[in-house]
Amino acid sequence: MSEFDLSPYWDGFTENGFAVVPDVLSAGDVAAARDTLWKAAEESRRRGDPTHVSTLDPNDRNVRVFDLIALDPLFGNLIQHPVADAFASKLLGDAYIVSNFTANIARPGSGAMWLHSDQAIVVPEPWLTPWSLNIIWCLSDVTAENGATRYVPGSHRFECAADLPPNMEDRLVPFDATAGSIIAMEGRVWHTSGANTTKDQDRPLLFGYYCKPFVRPQWNFSEALSTEQKASFSPVMKKRLGLERGANLGTV
Repeated sequence: MSEFDLSPYWDGFTENGFAVVPDVLSAGDVAAARDTLWKAAEESRRRGDPTHVSTLDPNDRNVRVFDLIALDPLFGNLIQHPVADAFASKLLGDAYIVSNFTANIARPGSGAMWLHSDQAIVVPEPWLTPWSLNIIWCLSDVTAENGATRYVPGSHRFECAADLPPNMEDRLVPFDATAGSIIAMEGRVWHTSGANTTKDQDRPLLFGYYCKPFVRPQWNFSEALSTEQKASFSPVMKKRLGLERGANLGTV
């Protein structure tokens, strides 16, 4: 299991629904990941996968990249990073699975998407306990001006739609994090992407989404990954990605 020490962050995470861990990636690692992400976006388009989804974003200034693990080995390494593994194991148990790994690059002029909770998308109410987790990789400084993810404080305690206050949009607060940080966000936190109002700042974020093993993953890695890519993963990662013959046996 992971050797990362969660103790400085865990109390704040459980209280607030999120924690910011700085300096997980060096400046050089951030630059390399950012460059790889742009190449992955180009490759995604070449494969016929759109990088703008009109149902998610109001204009094409948001660049969405799906299937990251299949696009470059760097993303396969990040999804199993010790910091991510520590949060996922602690919150979801050692048998957690990887549900999805995507990117959202908010370019200048991008708008906000709709307000949601990731757990509410995949699990019906009531949302009594955390069944999912997002690890957000900050490949630039994240600010209110360049489109930081905005969240509703305390919203991980909402148990059903009836608990949602009518003024949710007015309660939104932007995350503030430096390049190289990760934001660990509990799956029940209600949030949205922010609008990038800068003239010249891209805001690239990676979103690793993890779930309890009995929750159906958002992405079918058995179909998405090549035979060579599947063979490259450790037995643990094959289980995380649903690449074993058995699934959801004795995990509830």
